[in-house]
Amino acid sequence: MELEHIKNSILDIRGKKVILDFELAKMYQVETRALKQAVRRNIERFPTDFMFELTEEEMKNLTSQFVTSSWGGTRHQSFAFTEQGVAMLSAVLNSTRAVNTSISIMRAFVMMRQWALTHQELSKRLDALEQQYGEKFKDIEQVMNFLIQKDQKETQQQQRDRIGFKK
Repeated sequence: MELEHIKNSILDIRGKKVILDFELAKMYQVETRALKQAVRRNIERFPTDFMFELTEEEMKNLTSQFVTSSWGGTRHQSFAFTEQGVAMLSAVLNSTRAVNTSISIMRAFVMMRQWALTHQELSKRLDALEQQYGEKFKDIEQVMNFLIQKDQKETQQQQRDRIGFKK
């Protein structure tokens, strides 16, 4: 399973990183109907922090981007699976393909979490540098503004002080 495709399938809904049921069905190479059926049969394994059903409003927001069927839209609300829900799916679907796919998806979630942490660290470092060198940059900015204004005054003076014959 290609990690880039998995990363692109991870969405941020309700402040959680999730993958929708139809995307997971493609990855697991099963029908969405079969995936949802397996989940409903084992619903006790999927508390709300593992999986939740999208609201009509959320579905409308996603429909134009992702979800269309031959009937002109989806007939059922999609399930959104968090990282833990995806891990639980491998137990529910109970196939070698499901286990391997879940491993790939877990790796993608881990990569995204590491990227987010790195991003936060870089942001903190930039803030620290900005604080450390902020005063120096202000001084440089003041000097640059002074030089620009001085240059403008000299240019204006040169225009006024021209002496000689004009054509």
